[in-house]
Amino acid sequence: MKIVLLAVVLFANPVGAKAPGPDAPPVLAAMTDAMLLDRHPAGAVIETRLDADFNGDGLVDTAYVARVPDEWRKLAVMMGYAEETDMGHEPAGEAEMDPYPLGSATLSVKKGVLLVEDLAGGTSATASTYRYRFDPAQRRMRLIGDDVAYYSRTNQHDKVEISTNRLTGQRIRQVFKLDADGYAPQPPVKEAVPTAPVYMEDAPLPDVTLGLGEAG
Repeated sequence: MKIVLLAVVLFANPVGAKAPGPDAPPVLAAMTDAMLLDRHPAGAVIETRLDADFNGDGLVDTAYVARVPDEWRKLAVMMGYAEETDMGHEPAGEAEMDPYPLGSATLSVKKGVLLVEDLAGGTSATASTYRYRFDPAQRRMRLIGDDVAYYSRTNQHDKVEISTNRLTGQRIRQVFKLDADGYAPQPPVKEAVPTAPVYMEDAPLPDVTLGLGEAG
């Protein structure tokens, strides 16, 4: 393990570079695409990835979407760690995604929250934004909120939007009725949902939240 650690440090600090001070944080290189794909079946590709610090410890973490076209698609997070004699990345969550995206998912991080934006489907599409925060006690990514919408890209049926705050337990559902003038917003309906932690592997697909698929 010490040899691996030395190799990582040397790779991140080439010959001639100034050596970090004794109080400098450890240097951890980001995982390569090949390293990420080693965790998945043959034929998988990386659709998109984001290398950033999700928990403020100064180490590089990686969120990415892997897929086998027309078969499966997953969101996964690898968190960087550095111990006295070891450093590397460990899985912090993995979630199923719609296997038929209308383009690549968008990953971003704001104030320690990972945002996952996606659009999938066909003539009728589902748009979604999921928000995850790292739970240091569980070392897992917790779902703290999600916004999903179902609509017709050719204006053939009503639109439904559902916004859920998993921390406060409040959900707002709103229907937009299709009429001759476009979409007419109906009064929003507030609902209560459980506040028990939902981690990435248990995050519901947009179709489940919308009531379009079987609940899992």
